[in-house]
Amino acid sequence: MNDPQRDVGTAAFGPRHDPACDDAGLLRRIGQGDNDAMASFYAEHRRVVFAQVLLVAGEPVLAEEIVQDTMLAVWRGAGSFRGESSVRSWMIAIARRQTRDRLRGRRLQVVEDACLADQPGRDPGPEVMALDRAELAQVSDAIRGLAPSHREVLGLAFGCGLSLPEVAGVLEIPVATVKSRLASARTALNRTLEEKGNNQ
Repeated sequence: MNDPQRDVGTAAFGPRHDPACDDAGLLRRIGQGDNDAMASFYAEHRRVVFAQVLLVAGEPVLAEEIVQDTMLAVWRGAGSFRGESSVRSWMIAIARRQTRDRLRGRRLQVVEDACLADQPGRDPGPEVMALDRAELAQVSDAIRGLAPSHREVLGLAFGCGLSLPEVAGVLEIPVATVKSRLASARTALNRTLEEKGNNQ
């Protein structure tokens, strides 16, 4: 039978599609050596990985190298994916380890404005809508002034759209610490933006 409500939703939003299922299927195919699946996976996730790595590494060329290392690790490790987390959080955890290994012994650098402007995100929440009303340059300056751990947790939660448990898994810290870092980052960001607003 035709369901008019279903037809309306489908017409308005297109067919329902679960990217998590597609990603898991791609990983299975990658684990079997499917080059086309790897190309699709790369096309789907490269931008998110690059934006997250750039938040931490601060250098576009280095971030691109780390993305390549991450995708190579995905190619090699796809068969070992157990499905205990989302594919995205598994991949971001790999990228984080690759970044940490590359930056070991190096001083972290500040994020460029262009990275923040291009950072992908999901539907905007109240924090994002409030930030959208502020000037992009002020926000970029304020984010650059945050501690690296605050920039990283903001990037994972809002830029990559990971849930709090997924962020905790990627960072290898308790969920309560993620919540604390997010709250501290928001407070510091709001304080900086308010101070800049009062000085103009």
